[in-house]
Amino acid sequence: MKPLRTLIAPLAFFALAFPAMAEKIPLKDLSAYLNSLTTAQTDFTQVNADGSIATGKLFIKRPGRVRFEYAPPDRSLVLASGGQVAIFDAKSNQPPEQYPLSRTPLNLILDDKVDLARARMVVGHQEVKATTRVQAQDPEHPEYGTIELVFTAAPTTLRQWVITDDLGQQTTVILGTLQQGADFKPSLFSITDEVNRRAK
Repeated sequence: MKPLRTLIAPLAFFALAFPAMAEKIPLKDLSAYLNSLTTAQTDFTQVNADGSIATGKLFIKRPGRVRFEYAPPDRSLVLASGGQVAIFDAKSNQPPEQYPLSRTPLNLILDDKVDLARARMVVGHQEVKATTRVQAQDPEHPEYGTIELVFTAAPTTLRQWVITDDLGQQTTVILGTLQQGADFKPSLFSITDEVNRRAK
C-alpha cells in the first residue's frame, strides 16, 4: 500500500480535449465554486508517481471529509474526517495509518471556507489548453507540498488535481462527472466506524 502522500497526490498530466484558447477563470470565481461543493460524488482514476493506475469512487463532504473507495483488486480505502486522514490497506490486518489532514495539500479545498486569493496561497494561475490550472500551497507550511487544480469553464467544473508531496512525488486524480447535493450518512466518513467494522 502506498503512503497517503502518493495516494492523494498529482496524476501525470491528463490532456482534456477542449478548444485551444480561453480566458482563465478568476480566483474569486474558483473559490466560490469550491465553496459551493458541500457534497459531491464521482468515479475517479488515479495515476501514481510510479506510473501505476487505480480507479474507484470518491465522496466529498465539506468541510473536512472525503472518502476514496478503491476498486478491485486494490479495495483499499482512504478516509478524511475529524482533522485526520486514515489509510486502510485491504491487504493488511494492521490498524490504519493516520496523520493530520492539515499536512496534505488536499486540506486546502476541504477547508470550511476556501479563499484562493489568500496571501501566498496560490503560486500559479494560468490557462492551459482551455483549462484553468491553479497551483496552491499552505501559506504557513509550503513544505507540505502543493496541489494543482484543473478546471474547465461554462460552467466552472473541477476536472482533476495533481498533488506534489514534500518529496516531490506527484499523484494525479482525474474526476468523472461530479454529482452534487447528496445526503451522505456521517458513518460514511467515520474512521472509528470503519476500524470497528473491520475488527469484526
